[in-house]
Amino acid sequence: MNYLSDTAKNFPSSGIRKMFELAQKYDNLINLSVGEPNFQTPIHIRDAAKKALDEGYTHYCPNAGLKELREVIAQKYNKQLGASYTYENVIITVGASEALFLSLAATLNIDDEVIIPEPYYPNYEGPIALSHGKIVFVHLDKNNDFKLNPYDIEKAITPKTKVIILNSPNNPLGRFIEENDIKKICEIAKRHNLIILSDEVYDHIMFDENKFFSPAHLQEMQEQTIIVNSFSKTFAMTGWRIGFLIANKEIAAAASKLQGGVVSCVPTFIQNAALTALESPMDSSNKMVEDYYRRRDILIDGLNSIEGIKCFKSTSTFYAFADITAFGKTSEEFCTELLLKAKVVCVPGSAFGESGEGYIRLSFANSDENLKEAVKRIREFINNAK
Repeated sequence: MNYLSDTAKNFPSSGIRKMFELAQKYDNLINLSVGEPNFQTPIHIRDAAKKALDEGYTHYCPNAGLKELREVIAQKYNKQLGASYTYENVIITVGASEALFLSLAATLNIDDEVIIPEPYYPNYEGPIALSHGKIVFVHLDKNNDFKLNPYDIEKAITPKTKVIILNSPNNPLGRFIEENDIKKICEIAKRHNLIILSDEVYDHIMFDENKFFSPAHLQEMQEQTIIVNSFSKTFAMTGWRIGFLIANKEIAAAASKLQGGVVSCVPTFIQNAALTALESPMDSSNKMVEDYYRRRDILIDGLNSIEGIKCFKSTSTFYAFADITAFGKTSEEFCTELLLKAKVVCVPGSAFGESGEGYIRLSFANSDENLKEAVKRIREFINNAK
């Protein structure tokens, strides 16, 4: 008897995790593969969790999360976006990953189509598969530094289209979608009555005085936009597994109901820590961005000094997406050899879709010393291969 469902058998695996798992077999590695801040969660946030535990925050709460945290998130976005959200628009989730799942499970019917610009974050595939939707990729032009053309989105729309996923700032590309292009995509979504699922987990990590722009900045789009965000990147809280979604009240209520059947609720002491993160000054988070800014230049300037590698300067996130086509290898071959011979771990661009082939993703959420050593090792690896 075959005990596995078709969904389980066909569930997509992550190319990011594949490299991460391979790296566990070796020592003396510089790991630039996983998108995780190399900072400890700020002490005042950790202390808040300890205090909450001592005060008895160890019980269930409503599926949607603590009202006080949801209210603070709503207020934050109202101030940023000029919106009128209430706590009823906000659902606290187990990281952005569950927020993605709940958003898609709440909105997709069987065979509904989801448009995704590609290269793309591969963990979008799983929630869509579980919701029995279908992905329609819009391939970005590598000759134009993968800049999104809004009209390519419109050309991909069919009568089955339900959702457009926008990931800005973008993993793996390290760039954001500019305000004018967001506005054009919103016009398209309004014209075709589509939902925009806006993955904004890197919204705080912007460089060169660039400003983040959300589809929900447009008042007329707030009913049709689902915002997904997380405390992981902004506050170095990846292992805490806490995120949230913001949506119209109908979608939010459905997501809350689904949450009850998935995890019941996020642990309340973790929610208290997240509340402290939002209510405290952003000094620690801003300092992290300053460090990423410096580290971006260390890594990308270093890569561009190596013959054969081309890498545009990331405008956001902590990722570099480097062109390695000059070496005549697939991105997976290049990454595997780099790991085995140079002890540097990165992710093949093919893990992010076929448009990413010929590229590698490297994270500069690492120490200055490690980044300099990684550049040195990559240079030696390439020189030795000549």
